[in-house]
Amino acid sequence: MKQQLSPLITATELLTLHQTASIILIDASNGKNAYDNYLESHFQGALFVDLNTQLTDIKEDLAVGGRHPLPTLEQFSKVLSSLGITPESHVVVYDDKNGANAAARFWWMMKAVGHEKVQVLNGGKTTAEAIGFPLAKGIENAEKVGLYPVTNWLLPQVITDEVEKATINPDAIIIDVRETARYKGHVEPLDLIAGHIPNAVNVPFSSNLDENGLFLTPSLLKEKYETVFQDIPVENRIVHCGSGVTACHTLLAIASAGLEIPNLYVGSWSEWSRNSKDVVTDE
Repeated sequence: MKQQLSPLITATELLTLHQTASIILIDASNGKNAYDNYLESHFQGALFVDLNTQLTDIKEDLAVGGRHPLPTLEQFSKVLSSLGITPESHVVVYDDKNGANAAARFWWMMKAVGHEKVQVLNGGKTTAEAIGFPLAKGIENAEKVGLYPVTNWLLPQVITDEVEKATINPDAIIIDVRETARYKGHVEPLDLIAGHIPNAVNVPFSSNLDENGLFLTPSLLKEKYETVFQDIPVENRIVHCGSGVTACHTLLAIASAGLEIPNLYVGSWSEWSRNSKDVVTDE
């Protein structure tokens, strides 16, 4: 029986793997100056992937898919090929935000096209830097490979209409992983309207981490999410965030716990709040 690869890898495991095996390292750090920061310092051999241009197909109207809609399968296949990734590759992805940037999103997308050997660095870039992982500057070149074969998104997703039905279904649960102030509608730094989807429950993605910025142990995560989900069937479990990125951090935590990955609402709050849907605030 084939042993299941953990979705997370420790800095120590990564350093050993880097020294003894062939892996593809991906830097998925995002935000202002992310690429310049990558050029200045990244893990030796790591290739850069850009959230906005490679992991997203942003539409002119953000009401269609929100701020970070998925690219087409064809677009993503080309991205994987440009990174030298084949179905047999062992891929490790990291970012500078404990996986809450684009590392978890890239992990989810790869799992969603059926890739088996993909892991996220637990604790992000700083944890491996702290134990002396070799760094480099400048541009890294990917190996030339054929087009990555994809047929479908294999992990479950829901669209806005399905989320709307879930708001009135007592046998469904909608998890909002944004920080509590945004969920309650006290602040909204990114989208046009503050608040949350009716009947959504707030389980901030930051609660997946311990005081050192590492994911909680699989057993603690299992206990946490079994308590959250209770007897709700997995097909009725929905996870969302602001734009479908940090929600993947929670999906990664759930996978780490050994639980089945629930539905991702990719459009998330950025799509919902732009489509004249009901909004709840804690005012």
